[in-house]
Amino acid sequence: MAITPKQASAAAREICQLAPIVPVLVVHDVAHARPLAEALVRGGLPALEVTLRTPVALDVIREMAKVEGGVVGAGTLLTPADVRAAKDAGAKFGVSPGATDVLLDACEAEDLPTLPGAATSSEAMRLLERGYDMLKFFPAEANGGAPALKAIGAPIPQISFCPTGGVSPANATDYLSLSNVVCAGGSWVAPSDLVNAGDWDAIEELARAASQLPR
Repeated sequence: MAITPKQASAAAREICQLAPIVPVLVVHDVAHARPLAEALVRGGLPALEVTLRTPVALDVIREMAKVEGGVVGAGTLLTPADVRAAKDAGAKFGVSPGATDVLLDACEAEDLPTLPGAATSSEAMRLLERGYDMLKFFPAEANGGAPALKAIGAPIPQISFCPTGGVSPANATDYLSLSNVVCAGGSWVAPSDLVNAGDWDAIEELARAASQLPR
């Protein structure tokens, strides 16, 4: 059953409201999927973005989708094939670095709530025109960071964002304090050294700290 752009955006907004940080995950070993997801969920970060940047990403989504309390999505959606594969793997939402009509058509046809990327006012306005008012601001730091996002939001207050790309513990509150930011995407809560070491307790602590960031 197809989803409308407004429905897709409303559903994406609900997911973004679950916690101040959405972990952006690049997972290379399927064996890490479930314990990583469990640690992040225990720490208070239920919305998980698994980027389609590794050969095992779809299998990782399948495993993480089994974790109680988690809401697993697929990041780096670029093509309709990506959308279909992500949905089949159990993704509950999608995230894309940018947005094309072909990609959005596929997400809507597959009933996949989507967080489309925008980096400029024109891109944001075009998505709003289509019916999307919850967007990803990417790459956030390279595009001017929190000051740029604040400036974009001034004339377009009806659009909300999840900034991703260069967000860290040092600047996360700068973004989260903005009225047009619902949450932020960050990879620091699951650093590769801790994942490879299987130090799920340390990851849980990072997640807990991130879950308590003010917004």
